[in-house]
Amino acid sequence: MVDQGAGALSLPKDWPDHPDPILALNQMGSFDWDLDTGLFHMDALAHEIFDVRLDEYDGRPESLSARIPPTEFERLDALISRAIKDGSENYGTYFRVRHRDGTLRWAHAQGHIRRDGTGRPRRIIGIVRDAAQELRESRTRTEQTTHDEALRRQTDVVQITSAALAQARTVQDVIDVLKDCRGLTHLGATSLVVGLVEAGRLRLVVQGPAGSSVPGTLVTRIDEPYPMSEAVRTLTPRFIESPEEFAERYPVLWPNLTNLRITSAAYLPLIVQARPIGGLGLLYDDRYGFTPEERNILIALGGSIAQSLQRAMFYEQEKDLAQGLQQAMLPRSIPCVPGADIAVRYRAGALGRDIGGDWYDVILLPGGRVGAVIGDVQGHDTHAAAVMGQLRIVLRAYAAEGHTPATVVARASVFLKELDTERFATCLYAEADLSTGVVQVVRAGHLEPLVRLPGGGCRLVSIEGGLPLGLSAEFDRLEYAVTTVELRTGETLLLCTDGLIEEPGADIDDGMMILRDLVCAGPDDVRDLADLLIDVAEERGGDDDVAILLLRRGCLYQRSGGRLQQHVEPGDPDALTEARRAIRAAVSAWGVAERSSEIELVANELITNVLLHTEGSATVTLRIVTGHDRRLRVEVEDISSALPRRREASEECVSGRGLLLVDRLTDVWGVEPRGYGKVVWCEFLVPRRG
Repeated sequence: MVDQGAGALSLPKDWPDHPDPILALNQMGSFDWDLDTGLFHMDALAHEIFDVRLDEYDGRPESLSARIPPTEFERLDALISRAIKDGSENYGTYFRVRHRDGTLRWAHAQGHIRRDGTGRPRRIIGIVRDAAQELRESRTRTEQTTHDEALRRQTDVVQITSAALAQARTVQDVIDVLKDCRGLTHLGATSLVVGLVEAGRLRLVVQGPAGSSVPGTLVTRIDEPYPMSEAVRTLTPRFIESPEEFAERYPVLWPNLTNLRITSAAYLPLIVQARPIGGLGLLYDDRYGFTPEERNILIALGGSIAQSLQRAMFYEQEKDLAQGLQQAMLPRSIPCVPGADIAVRYRAGALGRDIGGDWYDVILLPGGRVGAVIGDVQGHDTHAAAVMGQLRIVLRAYAAEGHTPATVVARASVFLKELDTERFATCLYAEADLSTGVVQVVRAGHLEPLVRLPGGGCRLVSIEGGLPLGLSAEFDRLEYAVTTVELRTGETLLLCTDGLIEEPGADIDDGMMILRDLVCAGPDDVRDLADLLIDVAEERGGDDDVAILLLRRGCLYQRSGGRLQQHVEPGDPDALTEARRAIRAAVSAWGVAERSSEIELVANELITNVLLHTEGSATVTLRIVTGHDRRLRVEVEDISSALPRRREASEECVSGRGLLLVDRLTDVWGVEPRGYGKVVWCEFLVPRRG
C-alpha cells in the first residue's frame, strides 16, 4: 500500500549521526541509503523491525530480501525508482515483513531523497516503524464504520417501510409494500415470507422471490415444527445464526432450503395486543449471526408490520360490513317493466366504513306506470345508509298508495323530519306513463335529469326544484312543483347522484356539461351506457358514492287499453296546464289524435268545474275501453257530493256552458256518486288500431 499522505521528513541536519530522541520514543527506526555506494545503513530499532541481527546484515538492500516477500520487494523497488525519476523529494508506503517465525507483519517506511546541485539523487534518509497495531486499529475503525453504516441503512429501510405501511389501507396494500424490492431486501434478506393466522393455521400470503417457496408450507398448523410456527406459538422471535443451527433445529424444513444457500434467518411473530396475527421470515445467504442492534431493528420492523396488518384487517372488515349494509338497503333486483329498458349501476366510495347514502329504486305502479327514484342522504357513514334504507321504503309505500308525485315527496320529507335525525336528503322522483310517454318529475334539491335522444344528442331537462327532504318539512315548505316531461319512443331518461359529476375544486355546471357530452357520444343501449358511465366514475376515483338509473322508453306499450291519471290541486296555476299536456300526449300515443282537441277541451271543462265549485282537488283519469267498439273514457273525480247542474246560459254570460260542451262533444256522459264524492265521466268513440 502506498501512503498517499507522505510528507517531507523533518530531521536534524547531522542525522543519523545524532538521531532524534523523538524517533526512539515513538518506536521508529531510521535508515540512511547511500545511492553512490549502494550501502543501506539502519539503526538498532530498524534492525529490530526487520527482525535482522547486526552480525547477519552486510549493509546491502538485497540482503533484506529474505525478510520482505518478493512481491512486496518488487513493489518497493518500483515505488522508490519512480520517486527518484519524477523528481519527488519524499515517498511513503506500507509493506509486509516476514519474521523468523514465518509470520507477516505490517511496517511503514518513509524516505527523503537528497540531491546535489545538478538534481542527481545522492542519498535517501528515512524512518521505518511497525504498523501492525496501527492497521489493526484502522481496520477496527473501518469495520465499526461499516457496521454503523449498515445499521443506519437498515434503520432507514425500517423507517421508509413503516412510512409506506402507514399509507396501506388493505391487506393487499401491506403485501405489496413488503414485496417491493426496494424495501426489505435492503436489509440484506435473500428471501421473505409472511404468514397470517387463520383458524389455528398459518397461511402464507407473501413468498419471494419467485422460486423460493417451500412445497407443503402454503398452509401449516401452528404446532408444526417450523420456525415461523414456533415464533407465532411462543410469541418469541427465532434467530438462526448458521446453516448448521438451521439443520439441527428444523430438520423438516431445512432440506427444502438448501438450494437457496441460506446462512442465517430471522423469524418474527406479528403481535397485536398480546395476540399473534401472523409471522414474518427473513432469510439471508451472506451473513452469520445477528448483533443486538440488528435484532432490535428487526423486532421493531415486525411490530410496524403487525400494526399495519391489523389496521388493514379492520379496514376491510368495516368496509365489508358497511357495503353489506348498504347493499341490503338497495333493491336486490330491478323489476321487468314492459315498454321500458332500465339499467342501474352503483359504485361505493373509497372510504372504508364511511359509505354514503346514495340510492335508486324502480317502482311498478298501476296502469302501466313506473316510478323512478334517485337520492342521496347527507353524510358518509352507516347512519346515512340506514336513513337511506328507510327513505327508500317510505317513498315506495307512498307511491304505491296512489299519491301524486308531489305528495309522495312531501310525505317523505315529513317522515325524515320525524326520524329526529339531523340528516337531510336530496331526491328526484319521476313517475312515467309508458303508454303515453308522460313523465311527471318532482325535484327536492337534487340534480336535474338528462334525456338522451335516439342515435345521439342529449338535453338537460329544466325541473323546478324544492328544498331537500327534511329541510322542507323543517321550514314548512312542502309545496313541491310537478314538471311534466314528454319521453318519446327511444328516448332515455338519466338520473344520477352528484358523485358522477362532482370533483374537488371543479364547478358542478362544468361537470354536468361533461356528463352531457359523454352521454351524447355514448351507446344507445342503456346497459352499455350505464357501464360506460360507471367506468368513468371508477377511473376518476374519489370518495363519494355514485348511483345511476337509466330508463329508456321502448316501443308503444301494446295492451287492451292505456291509462293516464293526473291530480290537479287548487291554487296551483301550472297544474291544469300540466294536466292538459299529459292528456294531449296520451291521446296522441293511443292513436286517437283526430279527437284530441275535443277530448282535451272536455277534460279541461270538467277539471275547471271541480276547481271552481268544490274548492278541492280533481283527479282526472283517461283510459281506453274495448268491447264491441273502442272508446276513450274520461273520468274527473272530486270529493263533493253535489251533482252538477246543466244551465242555459244567455249570450251575455261568460260561464254556464261547460256541461253543454260536454254534451255536444262527447258520445255519452254521466255522473256516478261515490261514498267520498262523485265522478263525472264521458266517452268518445275512437277507431280501432290496426
